[in-house]
Amino acid sequence: MSKFEISKDKAGEFRFNLKSGNGEIILKSEGYKDKESCEKGIRAVRINALEDDHFDRKEASGGYRFNLKASNGEIVGSSEVYTTLAAMEKGITSVKANAPDAEIQESGSE
Repeated sequence: MSKFEISKDKAGEFRFNLKSGNGEIILKSEGYKDKESCEKGIRAVRINALEDDHFDRKEASGGYRFNLKASNGEIVGSSEVYTTLAAMEKGITSVKANAPDAEIQESGSE
C-alpha cells in the first residue's frame, strides 16, 4: 500500500515522502514549518497529481527528474534523479497512481 510518510527533520521542519507499495520514495516535499502546512502540501499533491501538465520534466546532471507543481506554479514535490527518460516517466505514472489514495503516516525524525 502506498503512503505519505510525514517526518520532522533535524532543523525542526516537517517533510513528507510519497512511497510506493514497495517502499520506494517516488516524491519528496520541501520543508514546512508546521505539520498543518505539511498536510496541506499532501492535499496539493493529491489534487495536482491528476494533471499531467502539472509535472515539470527536466534534464538533470546524470539523468532526468521531475517536479510536481500546483496550479499557481509552486513546486509541491520533487523526484529523485532517474538514469533514463523512460524511468522518469514510470516515476510520474507511479505518482499519478499512488498519490490520490495513499494513506498518511507519521514516522520518526530524519
